[in-house]
Amino acid sequence: MRHALKSFLPSLARPTALLAALLVPTLGASLASAQEEAAESEAAAESGGGGIGVLTDYLADGGAAMYVILALSLIGTALFLERAFDLYVLQKLPTKSLLGKVMNAVERRRWADALNACDVRSAHPLVRVLKAGVLRADRRGKEIEQAMEKEMLEAIPKLQKRVGLMALLANAATLTGLLGTIFGLITAFNSVAAASAAERQEALAAGISQAMYTTAFGIAVALPLLFMHHFLSKRSEKIILEVEGGASALLVALAGEVDERTPPARAERGAPVMPQLAGA
Repeated sequence: MRHALKSFLPSLARPTALLAALLVPTLGASLASAQEEAAESEAAAESGGGGIGVLTDYLADGGAAMYVILALSLIGTALFLERAFDLYVLQKLPTKSLLGKVMNAVERRRWADALNACDVRSAHPLVRVLKAGVLRADRRGKEIEQAMEKEMLEAIPKLQKRVGLMALLANAATLTGLLGTIFGLITAFNSVAAASAAERQEALAAGISQAMYTTAFGIAVALPLLFMHHFLSKRSEKIILEVEGGASALLVALAGEVDERTPPARAERGAPVMPQLAGA
C-alpha cells in the first residue's frame, strides 16, 4: 500500500504543476483587468461628478433635442408644484362641515351666524358662493341664483388655469423626442454615406444611439407630466362639484325661506322681504 502510494504521488505532481502554471497567469490577468476597470470608473466619477456627469454625457449624446425636452420637464415640474400648492393647500376646506354650519344657521334664520360661518381662511370658491347667497337672502330666488352663479363663473377659470398646459407639455416632449429620432437617423445615414468603410459602423452606431436617446427621454418626461395633469384635473373637478352642490343646497333653502316670509299678495309682485337677524 505504501509502495503504491509512493509511486502514485510523483505521477500526480506533474499535472498539478501544469494546471497551476496555467491558472496563475489567468487569475493575475483577471485581477489586473478588474483593477484597471475600477480605476477607470473612479476616474470617470471624479471627472464627471458622478451622476451629474452621466446625465451630461447622456444629454450630449442625444443632441439638441435632449435639452429642449429637459427644459419642458423643468417647466412642467414648476407648473405642477405651483398649481398643486394652490389647489391642494390654499383651497383646502372641510366643505361638508362649512355647508352644515351655514345650512343650520339658515334653517334657524340666524343670518349673522351664517355669515360668520363663511369667514374662514381658505381660497376655496365655495366660501364666496355661499356668502354671496346669504347676503342676498332678502331677494327673490332668481337674484340669489344669479349672484351665486356669478361667483362660480369667476372661480372656474381660476381653478382650471394652466392645468391644460400640462398635457400640452407632455405631448410636446413626446413629439420633440420623435423629432430628435428623425434627425438622429438622418445624421446616421449621412455619416455612413460620407464615411470610409472602416468608419461606417461607428458612425451608424452614433447616429442610432442619438435617435434612441431622444425617444426614450421624451417618453420618460411625458409620462410623469400626464400623471401630474390627471391629478390637477381631478382636483379642480372635485372643487367645482363641491361648489355646485353647496350652491344648489343653499339656493333651495333660501328660496324656501323667502317663500315662507313673503305674503301671497306681495309674492306675486315679487316684493323683496328683508330677513331679520337673529336676536334683533
